[in-house]
Amino acid sequence: MSCTLVSANGARVSLEDGRAVILGRGPDTGVADKKCSRHQVKVVACYADQDAVVTQLGPNPSFLDSEQLVRGQSGKLSHGGTLYLVNQNHPFKLQYSLSSNGVASGTVRAGLKATDKTKGGPNGKEKEAQSSPNPKRSIKDFFPTSPMKRPKRQLSPDKGHPAVKRQRRNEEASDRQMKDEEEEEDEERLAEEKLKQLQELAEKSTTERSSSAQASSSSSSSKGCLKSNWQQIGNLMLYTAAGVKGSDKIAGFDIDGCIITTKSGKVFPTAPDDWKILYPEIQPRLANLLRKGYKVVFFTNQMGIARGKLRPEVFKSKVEDILTKLQLPVQVFVAAGPGIYRKPVMGMWNHLCEKANDGVTVDQTQSFYVGDAAGRPENWAPGKKKKDFSSSDRLFALNIGLEFHTPEEYFLGWKRAPYNLPNFDPRKIDSTAKLYDPPSASLTSSQTEVIVAVGFPASGKSTFFHTHIIPKGYAYVNRDTLGSWQNCVSACERALKEGHSVAIDNTNPDPESRKRYVDVAKAAGVPCRCFQFSASLEQAKHNNRFREMTPSNSKHAKVNDMVFHSYKKHFVPPALSEGFSEILQIHFVPDFKDSQAETLFRQFSEG
Repeated sequence: MSCTLVSANGARVSLEDGRAVILGRGPDTGVADKKCSRHQVKVVACYADQDAVVTQLGPNPSFLDSEQLVRGQSGKLSHGGTLYLVNQNHPFKLQYSLSSNGVASGTVRAGLKATDKTKGGPNGKEKEAQSSPNPKRSIKDFFPTSPMKRPKRQLSPDKGHPAVKRQRRNEEASDRQMKDEEEEEDEERLAEEKLKQLQELAEKSTTERSSSAQASSSSSSSKGCLKSNWQQIGNLMLYTAAGVKGSDKIAGFDIDGCIITTKSGKVFPTAPDDWKILYPEIQPRLANLLRKGYKVVFFTNQMGIARGKLRPEVFKSKVEDILTKLQLPVQVFVAAGPGIYRKPVMGMWNHLCEKANDGVTVDQTQSFYVGDAAGRPENWAPGKKKKDFSSSDRLFALNIGLEFHTPEEYFLGWKRAPYNLPNFDPRKIDSTAKLYDPPSASLTSSQTEVIVAVGFPASGKSTFFHTHIIPKGYAYVNRDTLGSWQNCVSACERALKEGHSVAIDNTNPDPESRKRYVDVAKAAGVPCRCFQFSASLEQAKHNNRFREMTPSNSKHAKVNDMVFHSYKKHFVPPALSEGFSEILQIHFVPDFKDSQAETLFRQFSEG
C-alpha cells in the first residue's frame, strides 16, 4: 500500500506509515505563497485506517476540507479528503492505493539525515533535475543565501509633494514587508544550516563512540542499529534509532516529566506538539553517557493508546521529534496498554535484556533509572511542590534492582527528596501463613448450612471456595454468573430445598446485602456463617493486576477502580448480631503454579 498527497498542479508528496512529514512553502510542494510557512503542517499517515493526522505548525490557518486548523491544533484527513495548506488555497488530495507508482517526486522525510529529492515543476532548474537520473540538491536549493533585492527607486525632486509622500510611504511599507520576508527566509536558512551542523556532529559523535566501543567490546556489541525502526510486540511499541548499540550499562529514563514537559504549562499536553525538553542540561548529559559506553533507553507508559485517546502513529511521530531535537541515538519502549509491559512491572526491562540488546548481558550494578513518579509527598522541595502522582518509576527501579534518581537529582544535582512507598509490599506475602482464624474452627460442616462471603473484589473468594468448599458438595452461588442478587437468593432457596449447603460468593459489604441470605437460612431452619476475607484494598488491587497480567490463568474480568472504592465506601464489618452463628477471618495465602508466576506476583504492580 502507498499513500500520497497530490496537488492540483501535479506535485506529489509520499507519506510513509507512521512517519512525520513537514510540508509548506518550497519546491517540493510548488507553493510560493508567502502566507504559507516553510513548516506549515506536519502530516502522519496511518495505513491501517487509510487516513492521516495533520497538525498545524504555521501562523496562518490550514484547512482539512472545510475544517479550519489553528497553530498547535490537529485533525484527521480521510482518504479522498483535501488538505488546503493555507487559507483554503493550495489543495492537496490524500490518496491511498494498493501498489505504489514508483518513487513520487517531492518526497519529504523526517529524520536525522536529509535525502535527495527530485523536483517537479515548470521552471528550468526542475527540468534539469528531471533530466538527470540521480539529481543532487544542496540546502541552497531550498534556502537561497542571496535573496533578490529590489532596486532603489528614484524619487521626484519635489519631495514635499503629497503624491511623492504617498509613493514614499508605499515603497517603505513594501520594503519593510520584503525585509520581513527576507529575514524569515534567513532565519529558516540558518535553522536548516544549524540542523545540518548538528547532524554532522551527531554522526561524528556516533562514529567516535562506535570506535571507542569496539576498543572495549566487552561492554557493547560490535554492530549498532543501521536504520531507525518501530516494532510492535503485543501492547509493547519499541523504537530503535539508527546508531543504537547494545551495552552492558543501561541508562534508563522516563519521558514525560523527566525528558520533556509541556510548553503550555498544563499537566497534560494540549496538542501533539505541546512539549519541550525539560532542562537544558539533559541533552549534554545524555550525550556524555553515550560517550562513556552507556546505552540510553526511554521507558514510558501510554495507556491513552489502549483507551483510544491517543493514536499510536501520533505518539510515534512525537517520539521521533523528541529524538530529532536531542540529536542522539536512543531506544524507546512504550507500554501502550495494560499487562506485563506497564510500569512498575518490569516487562519492558525484561524484553530489553532478553531480546533487544544485541545479545549483550546487562550489568544491573552499572545501570540506573531516572523518573519523576517517585512517591514524593507534597512540598517535597521549596516552592510548594505538588506531590508525585504515583511512585511507579521508583517501584519500576525497585522491581528490577536498579539505582534510582529523580530528574532533579540526576540532571540538576538536587539533594535526595523524601518519598513514600505503598503500604502493601507483595514481596512480604507469606505463602505458608495460616489460612483462617480462629484455627479451632472448621471450614465445612456435615450439616446443611449457608456460608456468606464478605470481601473486596479480587480478594481471593472464588479461588478459596473452589479449592476448599465446593469440592465438599456445597452449591455455589455467584452474582457474576447469575446476574442479580435476586437470582442469587432464588438459587440459594432452591439448593436448600434440595438439601445442599450453599456458599454465597459475593462481596456483601453491608448488613442489608447479607440479611437477604441470613433470612433465607432462617426460613430453611439452617445456620448461617460469615467468611470475612481480610485482604486489604491494596492487596485486592494487586491481585487484580496480577490477573490482568496472566489472563490465561484467570477466568475473572478486570475490576474497575470504581468498584473497589464503592465496596470500601459501603463496607460495614459483619457482626454476630446480624444472625450469623460464626464469623471466620479468611486470609489471602497465594498458591503459585510455578516460579515464573511467583516472580511476577511479587513485583510491585501499582504505582
